[in-house]
Amino acid sequence: MARHLITSAIPYINGIKHLGNLVGSQLPADLFARYQRARGNEVLFLCATDEHGTPAELAAAKAGKPVAEYCAEMHAVQAEIARGFRLSFDHFGRSSSRQNHALTQHFAGRLAEAGLISEVSEKQVYSHADARFLPDRYIEGTCPNCGYDKARGDQCENCTKQLDPTDLIDARSAISGSTDLEVRETKHLYLRQSALKDELDAWIESKTDWPVLTTSIAKKWLHDGDGLRDRGITRDLDWGIPVRKGTEDWPGMEGKVFYVWFDAPIEYIACAGEWAETHELDDTDWHRWWRTDKGADDVRYTQFMGKDNVPFHTLSFPATLIGSGEPWKMVDHLKSFNYLNYDGGQFSTSQGRGIFMDQALELLPADYWRWWLLSHAPESSDSEFTWENFQGSVNKDLADVLGNFVSRITKFCRSKFGEFVPGGSPYGPAEDALIADLSVRIERYATQMDAMEVRKSAQELRAIWVCGNEYLQSVAPWTTYKTDPDTAAMQTRLGLNLAHLFAVLSAPFLPDASTKILGSLKIKEAIWPKDQSVFLSQLAKGHAFEVPDVLFAKVTDEQCDEWKARFSGVREN
Repeated sequence: MARHLITSAIPYINGIKHLGNLVGSQLPADLFARYQRARGNEVLFLCATDEHGTPAELAAAKAGKPVAEYCAEMHAVQAEIARGFRLSFDHFGRSSSRQNHALTQHFAGRLAEAGLISEVSEKQVYSHADARFLPDRYIEGTCPNCGYDKARGDQCENCTKQLDPTDLIDARSAISGSTDLEVRETKHLYLRQSALKDELDAWIESKTDWPVLTTSIAKKWLHDGDGLRDRGITRDLDWGIPVRKGTEDWPGMEGKVFYVWFDAPIEYIACAGEWAETHELDDTDWHRWWRTDKGADDVRYTQFMGKDNVPFHTLSFPATLIGSGEPWKMVDHLKSFNYLNYDGGQFSTSQGRGIFMDQALELLPADYWRWWLLSHAPESSDSEFTWENFQGSVNKDLADVLGNFVSRITKFCRSKFGEFVPGGSPYGPAEDALIADLSVRIERYATQMDAMEVRKSAQELRAIWVCGNEYLQSVAPWTTYKTDPDTAAMQTRLGLNLAHLFAVLSAPFLPDASTKILGSLKIKEAIWPKDQSVFLSQLAKGHAFEVPDVLFAKVTDEQCDEWKARFSGVREN
């Protein structure tokens, strides 16, 4: 039994996320976690809300609530939406947790002892209109590299170039829009990433199975221009983790907090501590996932995230782990995704463009969205959501292929043989050929899932559904029954076993539909047999079943037109 540690990028606390955020990290991570559990492997799947920094402060102020209260409420909201999309986190934590405070301060102390943190007097942008220093992300302007006019002071989301606020052209406050900015002097801590460049370079070079997108972004940040820069890890803010060296005060850093990009990735580790505490476990139970000296040497650690998060997870977070000198588990595979665009433009939380996760669940059940998003995952390039494409995929794939097959075979069996699996004659040449074909396809599907090739996995799964439909159409048991009831019974028995096969294979993509199919077949859970040859003989003669309700209703033209018009405007956050 293999052990899989899986994390998805932790979402900001400031508001409900859009479908682009979902498919860029949490949803494919859930797909992989569900698949590995189905194969009998041990999985710890972790995520959390990212609660520190100016976004949380501003969102709380807009809501008229104390920031701690706002974060607690939004964590509950995001956790509920995650449950709505059937995201199977073993724990959904909070970066404001006691565990993350202690661990972040611990890492800072270790890095300081190793000489990897320097105190730097620097000049930062102060906004007179806002009466505060502006964090990098709250300064906007034109990117000097690509000309994008909404680049942030830390990074251009268009070309991913790392920036300083003073690099921006026509800089302005993202809070008030004011250009009345002043550069003032303040002291901050910097992580000396440049001192770890060679170690990071060697580590990245060793990852030969990473997606090209991941390694290309990592190497660009590592080598372009002046190379890997030292990175500020503190900010002049009220909300956050106070700057300390472990449990000791840090002279000169009073009133400052750690930068959100320093403490947020550490929450991946702290989240495991939260999980252990929630389940009344001790430190040894989470150490075996995260410390190679405590048993994590046999863990396969996979991260899922959008391409804008790649630099911090291939350089800054690894620099923290390596620099600590402690035996922390490093990521083995980092699965990154491009952007999902929305109907001719970009999804944007800040600009409120596109359909958001809560709205999606109000329209249709989770499986509809899960299927479309995963089968169109932006792996090799950006993808685009359109209502027409969504409608076509749902109707053709889910309603016409999978749903129709299950409905057709169960209703036919009930009408001719009752609600029990019939016996009939042994399998013949057509059945043997189908089983041989499916064995190859199942193996190919498993290979794609193991490799985290999301779209290819979806394509192979759909092809398996199609095989079942083509078999049923070609042998036509409803016609065979008129002259050869025994053969028709055998064909029906195989059809019901195919329904079971589809439920098992589809469970990572379509957990609710899988549960409904299995429930109608009187089977408790989707168990992947160790021997694939038994897939199509598990439901024996006499096994009871019932006809399920319609699995997938078609999306009508009227619905499609209504939703397209409804979500064409700007959503207020």
